[in-house]
Amino acid sequence: MKLKTAFVCTGNSCRSQMAEGFAKYYGNDVLEVYSAGTRPAPEVNPNAIQVMEEIGIDISSHRPKLLDDIPYEMDILIKMGCGVVCPFVPNNHQEDWGLPDPAGQPLDEFRRVRDMIKEKVLELVEKVKKGELG
Repeated sequence: MKLKTAFVCTGNSCRSQMAEGFAKYYGNDVLEVYSAGTRPAPEVNPNAIQVMEEIGIDISSHRPKLLDDIPYEMDILIKMGCGVVCPFVPNNHQEDWGLPDPAGQPLDEFRRVRDMIKEKVLELVEKVKKGELG
């Protein structure tokens, strides 16, 4: 059984979208992956799409979503570090990754944040596979 996992931030346009892309790529066998925002942006940030494409992960079809657009209950809820209080989402495990927002920054900052997200997602997938979560 896959664990329902959501990556949540304010705009659902950069960090949470990259995390969704990584989680689907590396954890598709153990995670059912979603991302959402409390105030979704009109589109996924083009720089997020570009830096993910650079490493072979295509998130160009992703769209920002509201929390109401994803399942109500999650096994794992990951907040990206937006300093925003998420509305209550029932979950069994919650983390706040405290990642900087690369929006409005140069591509190198997007790459730096992307790489941080990749490491966090790989750690999360490993914990799930070891049975430490869920």
